[in-house]
This record gives sequence, structure tokens and C-alpha cells, in this order.
Amino acid sequence: MTEKRRLRRTMMFLNAQRPGLIKDAYIYRPDSVMFDLEDAVAENQKDAARFSLYHALLNVDYCGVERIVRINGLDTPYWKEDIRASVAGGADGIRIPKCEYAQDVKLVDAAIEAAENEFSRVKGSTLLMSAIESPRGVLNALSICEASERLFGVAISGADFRKCMQTAYTKSGVEMAAARGNILLAARSAGVQCFDTVFTNLDDMEGFTEEVVMNKQMGFDGKSVISPRQIKIVHDVFAPSEKEIREAEKIVRTVRENADKGVGVFTIDGKMLDIAFVPGAERTLALARASGLYEGEF
Repeated sequence: MTEKRRLRRTMMFLNAQRPGLIKDAYIYRPDSVMFDLEDAVAENQKDAARFSLYHALLNVDYCGVERIVRINGLDTPYWKEDIRASVAGGADGIRIPKCEYAQDVKLVDAAIEAAENEFSRVKGSTLLMSAIESPRGVLNALSICEASERLFGVAISGADFRKCMQTAYTKSGVEMAAARGNILLAARSAGVQCFDTVFTNLDDMEGFTEEVVMNKQMGFDGKSVISPRQIKIVHDVFAPSEKEIREAEKIVRTVRENADKGVGVFTIDGKMLDIAFVPGAERTLALARASGLYEGEF
């Protein structure tokens, strides 16, 4: 899978200001770590956090865990330096907070490209994602998803969205249903990934598990997490069943065996399938491999 399409079941948020926290984050094996320069860092500590982040990116081997940086908002004086430090350190991606317009994405894209040129990074090597946190962002989700070739995905932020909507968390998630659905539709239309918001009550692991199950059923690619305790739950929920693994393997094998024959439609276990099923099957096998459930050739 390409870097844009890599598995991102879990994105663990970390305060970039705390070296002791960020230097060992990879041991918990999230798919991605999210170094936070925004909400987690006090106004008078932005420079210190940026310095800590830069040196962590340069000097810590994260053993294949993706490294994304949440920069400060575009309405602050900090975001440009956040981007320069992130690109200079070799971050894998940048997350735009409170994104409401396609132009926000384009503005950050241009700043990343300038930083890649400045620090001799490969053009296009720094990926991009957007966090949608407001009704306007939800309504503009499709244009946001289509605004940049760098953009690999979008995430919804529940706390800010609920605040904008003058509502609060419910166990059923009814207050987030329309926003989640709209952002998922936009992401799938644009061919990018989609991630759900954090679950902040660490004393309610049952409720967290139920929400992750709902996320998977809705079609999310993964979930933002705030604690190592949440990682295994997400990975277990997203792990495919033995039946799903075997079906996916049959699909991929059959398509490859018939590739030279120009066959686009085929039958597996009495079901008529076509090559449109292949990407889903490949993702199932990638999830199985990441979960330690599959060591096959596909």
C-alpha cells in the first residue's frame, strides 16, 4: 500500500512539548502518532514545543510508526513556523486544525512545498490531512477532500463540532450522525481516508468499544486515540474475521490468476464478483497482516 493509502487504524495524540512522552510513543504500536502543537500546548510554550518536536523527529527512530504534526490554527501567528519545523525534521504529515475551506488546504500545501524546497526535502513527501470541526467545514467537506494531491484523509473533531451545534455527547452518537455521514461520503467520493474523533472518557472502555464498532460499521478507516489503553481495542475491532480473510485471499488470487486472460468478472463460491472488489480485499488482507492474523503471499 502507498504511503497515502497505508493503514491508519489508530492515531495517538501526544503533547509535543513533553520529550519524555514523545520519545517512546512508538512502543505502543499505534499506526500513527499525532504530535500536538495546538490545543495541548500553552501560548507561552509554543516555541519550546516546536523545538522538542524538531529534535524528536530528527533523532528518534519510530520503527515505522507514522509521524504526523497537528499545527496551530491558520488564524494564529504560529502555523508557518510549525510547518517549517515539521518539514525540516522530516515529519510524514501535517494536520490542519479547524479546516473550513478548500483554500485552507491550498494555503498549507503551498507552505509545505516552500519548506520542502528550503530544507531539501523531496517534493510531495510531506502528506497532509484536515480536521473538520465546524458545521461550515462539514458542509464544505468534499471541496476540502479534493483540494490537494498531498491530502490523504480527513478527521472529524467531536468536541468542537458539538460545541458549535449547541449539543453534547450522547452514547448513541445521534448528535454526530449527520456530520459523520457527510464527511464519510465526501472522503469516499474524493478517494481519501476518514477518521473519527477521540473518545475522552478513559473510565468507560465499554462505551469506547461500542463507538469503535460503530465507526467500523459506518466505514471509517480509523480512530483518533488519547491513551495507549485504547489502541488494542481499536486494532481488535478492525481486525477481519477468519472468514473475511479467506474470502479476500480467494478474490485476490482469482483476479491475479485471470489477469493475463482479460477476465474482469468471475465466480467465487457461487457469487458473481468483478475487479471492483479487489481494493477491499487487499485492504482486508493488509488489516489481517497488521493484526498478526495473516502471513500469506497476497
